[in-house]
Amino acid sequence: MSTHERTPRLLVLEAGRAERNYWSDLWHYRELFAILAWRDIAVRYKQTVIGAAWAVIRPLLTMIIFTVLFGKLAKLPSDGNVPYPILVFAGMLPWFLFSSILSEASNSLISSAHVISKVYFPRMIVPASAGVVALVDFLANLAILVGLMAWYGYLPNWHVVFLPLFIVLAVLASLGPALLITALNVKYRDMRYIIPFVIQFGLYVSPVGFSSEVVPESMRIWFSLNPVVGVIDGFRWSLLGDASRLYIPGFAASLSTTALMLWIGVRYFRGTERTFADLV
Repeated sequence: MSTHERTPRLLVLEAGRAERNYWSDLWHYRELFAILAWRDIAVRYKQTVIGAAWAVIRPLLTMIIFTVLFGKLAKLPSDGNVPYPILVFAGMLPWFLFSSILSEASNSLISSAHVISKVYFPRMIVPASAGVVALVDFLANLAILVGLMAWYGYLPNWHVVFLPLFIVLAVLASLGPALLITALNVKYRDMRYIIPFVIQFGLYVSPVGFSSEVVPESMRIWFSLNPVVGVIDGFRWSLLGDASRLYIPGFAASLSTTALMLWIGVRYFRGTERTFADLV
């Protein structure tokens, strides 16, 4: 055998081995993650009438509606001298990322039943790979925001270097609820009817169309228990500069909720994972 040939990885069938090596198996199955992610992206945009343009049309229409409702009719203030459309779009970026990951991941195990029922691999790869589609849409939305800021002549300051950290935070904030709902959807198929309602309700209790500054100080900490609030405020702080203030106690509360939901989601997913092949 040539010394340059790769040594095949051995599959050892041993009671409890999969449990002990679960997290290392996630890394070993990274190629499967890439394959599933590419499949989901191809299915999303292949043979569609609107295709990738939908990722542009949806946020633009939402921005226009929210600007009219909250900025023109309700006359809610923006952050400093930030144009209201930019304020709205900076809040929509993390919200669409959060809601898209939740939507894409929720039915991922059911749609991959033909794979789950035949071979072993860490099932967490399936909902995680489904969320990659949301990241593709996020990049398209970010490009729109850059063009919008250029149109208004509004440039970010040095805070923008922290934007990648808040993108990671947005993914983590969505991953906990996504894993929980995905696992529940395997056993209770009517969960797919609840998810759109949860997303719609969450849109109006999150500061997407308005600034968090309009929330009364006495309610701010309770409002921030919504994990998306800290993510949105972080995005605006990094993109809008000093005009948008980051409320540290509220941000800490959002981080705590994110960590709690991530722990609950991973724990429940791992606890029910061995039954997926029988239920799907």
